[in-house]
Amino acid sequence: MRPGVGAKLRRDVIVLAVVVAIYLLLASQVHNSYYQLMLTLVPIWAVLGLSWNLLSGYGGLTSFGHAAFFGIGAYTVTLALVKFNLTPWIGIPIGMVLGAAAAFVIGTPTFRLRGHYFALAMLAYPLAILYVLQYLGYQEVSIPMKRENAAFFLQFSDPRSYTMIAVGLVVLAMFVSMAVENSRFGLALMAIRQNELAAEAAGIDTKTWKLRALMLSGALAASAGGLYACVLLVVTPESVFGVLVSAQALVVTLFGGVATVWGPLIGAAILIPLAETLQAELGNIIPGIQGVVYGAAIIAIMLLAPEGLFWTFRDRFFRRAAPAIGAQTAPISGQPVEVRTTGNGPILEVKNLSRAFGGLRAVDDVSFSVHRGEILGIIGPNGAGKTTLFNVMNGVLPADEGEAVFEGHRMTGQKLFAICRMGIGRTFQVVRSFPRLPVLDNVVVGAYGAGLADRDAIASANDALAQVGLSHLANVEAGQLTNKELRLMELARALAGKPRILLLDETLAGLGREECDAVLDVLGHLRDSGMTVVIIEHTMHAMMRIADRFLVLDHGKVLAMGLPREVVENRDVIEAYLGKKWLNRVTANV
Repeated sequence: MRPGVGAKLRRDVIVLAVVVAIYLLLASQVHNSYYQLMLTLVPIWAVLGLSWNLLSGYGGLTSFGHAAFFGIGAYTVTLALVKFNLTPWIGIPIGMVLGAAAAFVIGTPTFRLRGHYFALAMLAYPLAILYVLQYLGYQEVSIPMKRENAAFFLQFSDPRSYTMIAVGLVVLAMFVSMAVENSRFGLALMAIRQNELAAEAAGIDTKTWKLRALMLSGALAASAGGLYACVLLVVTPESVFGVLVSAQALVVTLFGGVATVWGPLIGAAILIPLAETLQAELGNIIPGIQGVVYGAAIIAIMLLAPEGLFWTFRDRFFRRAAPAIGAQTAPISGQPVEVRTTGNGPILEVKNLSRAFGGLRAVDDVSFSVHRGEILGIIGPNGAGKTTLFNVMNGVLPADEGEAVFEGHRMTGQKLFAICRMGIGRTFQVVRSFPRLPVLDNVVVGAYGAGLADRDAIASANDALAQVGLSHLANVEAGQLTNKELRLMELARALAGKPRILLLDETLAGLGREECDAVLDVLGHLRDSGMTVVIIEHTMHAMMRIADRFLVLDHGKVLAMGLPREVVENRDVIEAYLGKKWLNRVTANV
């Protein structure tokens, strides 16, 4: 379980119990069959919204195709009863298995796509299944009546029984969502949603976690579709695979709030009764008025509450006051950083590494080595290829030629998350945080990425925060931090995975002198512990304080390498940084 979620989970369970009790009490007082049907549909669509939320809310991948899984569940239950006389109590679980299997088949190729390409690709799947079913002659399939054993076949004379079962299903879906949200599963998905590159650089296997989320999402959507078929007693391809079904999953969640278990419930409780009531009253006058309601809901929520009702009300009325931000960094404390060593040779060797973008060779035949416990500073003018070198070394970009070897293991050609798990921590030129997550959760992601168990991950994250002096901000959302605090938090995330080498990309960028000194104190502490560091930096006086050796790049090539004093007095280095005019002045003064 994630740090500090026990109280929140208990509170959510209590609130859910109260909501369910009130809802069932309300349902017991309704005798009109149409309104009872409406009370049954609300939890069914809430389950579909919860399934969509698992992938798109937490994982950030917008799906326009969840009708595929919903429809698979509906047709599985219907055809199992028609063809094999199989009770829906068995048909629904079978539909869930088929929904998860379909999600695996769909997700494996589709996760190669990004952004709107992924969303549009997902839209194609339910439409394809719809046309296949029409071609096979399943335009309309009715569930046969089984009056002799109604409860066994989910065919109740009292519609309130359907409502109770639907509420039971939504409670089950809520518990699944709560379990995901409060576990490393949910933390991994939320990290992916907020910054996928940072999540993978912290050791998260993003494709695997997204595929697991889609499979669980597909299973929940299929359960909702299976119960929906039992309630309506007849299914058509349009009613369960149509675009409006996918739209309802998306709209109820966006309206209520994504990445929270309560969003789909809020959206379904408001929009489903509104849409169904208007359809009953005005459907003969304005055909398709349900689509109008959902379209208007999307427009309204985008304009007035872009993150949904839940987050808007929480941020406005229930946000907790945070500790003072921007105060002096707390004294460095905690246990010394654990650094494991093996052998006496170089810990990192880069051999003839090259990377080109078209005709531009951003990294051109670069070779160097890094010894254990050393701080190697990589310097060079803007555009010299420093960050590109890091990106090629740790798997963000593939190398055109050459290789990087860490402790005898080839880095180049490996996945980004796999390189992190080799014992290589990385920070970025532009801080990559998870702004909606607390600082502690941001750092725990790095520990989870390294494969640590829950208790060890939390302990490692707290220790890393102590190392950088941010323990007092552990429960503050990362989006509220100053630039210096963000830099230190990103460093802590890299440390939480217990790396044997750190690749730091302009950790001092954008900091004032006093802030630089505070960060340099942290880096000095790491050096004293024996941590090996490769750091890119422009601030020369800072690099002179901490670097043991300099590597100078210019136009992608190694210009010089050696002790700091020797390098800064090198004529070629002076010319690369300051130009020929400045070099001539320096030479004349000499």
